[in-house]
Amino acid sequence: MLAIRLQRVGRKKQPIYRVVVSEKIKDMYGNHLEILGQYNPHKKEALLKTDRIKYWISVGAQASATTSNLFIKEGIIEGAKQKSVSISKKRIAKSSAKAQTEKKVEDKKEEIK
Repeated sequence: MLAIRLQRVGRKKQPIYRVVVSEKIKDMYGNHLEILGQYNPHKKEALLKTDRIKYWISVGAQASATTSNLFIKEGIIEGAKQKSVSISKKRIAKSSAKAQTEKKVEDKKEEIK
């Protein structure tokens, strides 16, 4: 199965991402079939080959959640954005506990006033 994914290139702490087509099970830093463009997250600019992206999608390549959201933003494909970041249950519990303690502190401040 083919996948359209981001390949990180660039200097340390200054990433630039290539949009590549490769086999899903293979390492994306190894051999890829084609480079479809690049994305610079610092400047928020993308240089993409729209005709080749549409071709690979028509052939059956699946875009990752991040690349799919990028394509939607650039107007290459249409649809709703996908959730690309997942938050673990442990992190959710930790943030809700923190929110509860902050609420208690605010309540105590209001009582003092």
